[in-house]
Amino acid sequence: MADNGENKVIKPPTSLNDKVGVGGPGAVDLKAIERAEQAIANLAGDYLEWVEEDLERIQNAANALKTATADEMASGLNDVFQISHDMKGQGGSFGYQLMTSIGDMLCGLVEERTEATPDLIEAIQVHISTMKLVIAERMEGDGGMGGRTLLEGLVQVSTKVRNS
Repeated sequence: MADNGENKVIKPPTSLNDKVGVGGPGAVDLKAIERAEQAIANLAGDYLEWVEEDLERIQNAANALKTATADEMASGLNDVFQISHDMKGQGGSFGYQLMTSIGDMLCGLVEERTEATPDLIEAIQVHISTMKLVIAERMEGDGGMGGRTLLEGLVQVSTKVRNS
């Protein structure tokens, strides 16, 4: 309150330039950002090796669901979720936004599930096969028209499983 008993209106900064200092403590260091971007660019070549390993791991986890006991099923679904979550996070960082989108869809499909029905296992496999195709064809970015077509198909698969 102001000294005279009236309310005082304080207007916070609304633009990013007003909120973030230039120079001094707490300021954005543009050179640090450039170094980080360069480090990510240098790792981009390694991404294709990492994603191949992740594809093998997620395929093994999906295969294990086919013979899992009731007690093993929740853990197996969590394995699929964790691997697809990692893949989702890495895809966009290395120029494969389509992998991020597919990983996100797969996470949503298996998240909080404790039972893997045959339809769910088949849907998981369709998502994994689609990821393998994206990497084999080097479908960078959003994959263009082909990427949109793949995502539309996965939406249909996911909807069918959720409604069954």
